[in-house]
Amino acid sequence: MQKHKLGNVTNVIVVIGAGSIGQAIARRVSVGKQVVLADLRQDNADGAAKTLSDAGYSVSTAKVDVSSRASVQALVKTATSLGEITGVIHAAGVSPTQASPETILKVDLYGTALVLEEFGNVIVRGGSGLVISSQSGHRLPALSAEQNKALATTPVEELLKLPMLQPDQVKDSLHAYQISKRGNSLRVMAEAVRWGERGARVNAISPGIIITPLANDELKGPRGPGYRRMIEVCAARRAGTPDEVGAVGALLMGSDGTFITGSDFLMDGGVTAAYWYGELAVK
Repeated sequence: MQKHKLGNVTNVIVVIGAGSIGQAIARRVSVGKQVVLADLRQDNADGAAKTLSDAGYSVSTAKVDVSSRASVQALVKTATSLGEITGVIHAAGVSPTQASPETILKVDLYGTALVLEEFGNVIVRGGSGLVISSQSGHRLPALSAEQNKALATTPVEELLKLPMLQPDQVKDSLHAYQISKRGNSLRVMAEAVRWGERGARVNAISPGIIITPLANDELKGPRGPGYRRMIEVCAARRAGTPDEVGAVGALLMGSDGTFITGSDFLMDGGVTAAYWYGELAVK
């Protein structure tokens, strides 16, 4: 397939997390570009690469552990060897049912901050980044200004040492997940300043219940009844699809979104609205 080039340089889109949402966004923004699909599990990356390749995309794969700086740096090196990085889609993460509080903080909070830092060093002018966060970040009660600033700007390698993230403060996986996702939104806002100095943009999307393997794990897990209740009472009365997230991703990463950076877009069918002000609200 012919790759889109600026002069003799290939444009590269890096997708971290080869699941349904990452693939859906990649389909919308990667036509004519080189896609690098990276995942913790090589078989996940290979499976997604076959699907995209069969649909006409130019794809290569890589293995990455976002909780390891060396691993993320290796991915940066691989991607930059192929061309100029014009887009980064960070869709990797673990859910409350899948992992311990420690692992969630390491992958979802630290890992996201690490990806934003490392790829923010190489993103080209006109490039854009996108972090897939979660509606859960919007369920957490308000943090103090000092806590917000700490999550947004603490150097990556010191992030997990914050007092607010210690085991006596974060006691269960759901709390770890919520604070990680709130941290993602805050980190994106802070990183938008640094990315902007390179002429690039970065945003987040906070999806609600989107039907993916991860969501299916949750629906079948101990929190399943709560998830089904969310779907029943939200304004949309249904779960979302990866393609709907892909449509928002295409706006944020494309030419129509060039005035948008440092933002977090909540798209959850009205679940959070119901949580704070509707049938899901604590009476």
